[in-house]
Amino acid sequence: MEELNKVTNRETKTKKENAEMTFVEHLDDLRAHLIRAILAILFFSIIAFFFKTFIFNEIILKPKTADFITNKLLCQFADYAKTKTLCINQQELDIVNIELAGQFKAHLIVSLIFGFILAFPYIIYEMWSFIKPALKKREFIYTKRMIFWISLLFFMGILFGYLVIVPLAINFLANYNISSEVNNTINFASYFSTVTTSALGTGLVFEIPVLAYILAKIGLINPVIMKKHRKHAVILSFLLAAIVTPPDAFSMVLVAFPIMALYEISIIIVKRVSKKRRVIL
Repeated sequence: MEELNKVTNRETKTKKENAEMTFVEHLDDLRAHLIRAILAILFFSIIAFFFKTFIFNEIILKPKTADFITNKLLCQFADYAKTKTLCINQQELDIVNIELAGQFKAHLIVSLIFGFILAFPYIIYEMWSFIKPALKKREFIYTKRMIFWISLLFFMGILFGYLVIVPLAINFLANYNISSEVNNTINFASYFSTVTTSALGTGLVFEIPVLAYILAKIGLINPVIMKKHRKHAVILSFLLAAIVTPPDAFSMVLVAFPIMALYEISIIIVKRVSKKRRVIL
C-alpha cells in the first residue's frame, strides 16, 4: 500500500512535468537514455576487449572441442544408449583466418557483443525509465518487475543457445558435405558468427513470454488465437530443431521442447492477462 501511495505521488508529479514538456524535450530525454545505454555497452565492451584470451579460448572456441561440457555429456549418454550419432564434435576442427584484419575485426565485434550482453539489464532499465512517466501506478509496479524477468529470460536463452544449439550447429555444419570432392575449411569469421548469432538469437527467442504479455496487454492476441496456432508453433519448433541438430530424434526433442514450453507458458500468461482485462472492462 505504501508503495502504491509513493507511485501515486510520483505519477501526479510526472504528469505535471510531462504536460510542460514539448516534443523536442521528449526527444532530448530519449536521446539521454540512449546515450547512457550506449555508454554502458561501450564500458562492458572495453572490459571484454582486455579479456581476449579467456573469451576466445574458453568461450568462443570451446564448443568445437571434445572437452566442452555438452559434447562430453552427450558422448557419455551416447555410450549408455549405444548410439554414436549423439557423440558430437570429437574430431579436431581446423579454423583459418583469410583476411588480414580478420582476427582484429573479430576481436572488436565479439567485444561489442559481450558488451551488449552484459549491459542488457541496464539497457532494459533505460528503456523502462523513458516510458515510466506515462505509466499508471499499477503499470509502474508491474513493468518494474518485468526488468528482472526480461533479463533472466534473455540470459537463460543465451545459456541454452550456447550450451545446446551452438555445439549441435557446429557439429552439423562442419560435417555436412555435398560431395567427397569438397573439403570443409572453416573461416574464422564464419565460425564466430555462427556461435554469436545462435546464442543471441536464442536469447531473443526466450523473450516470447514477455512479447506475449505485452501483446495481450494491448489486446492484439488472446488465448484462443494462441491455442489455434499451437500446431504451427510445434511444427516451427521441430523445423528449427531439425536444422541445427544431428539427424536423430533425441537431439531434435532436446532443442524443440524448450521452445514449445515457452509457447505454452506464453498461453498461460496471455490467459491471465485476458481475464484481468475482462474484469477491468
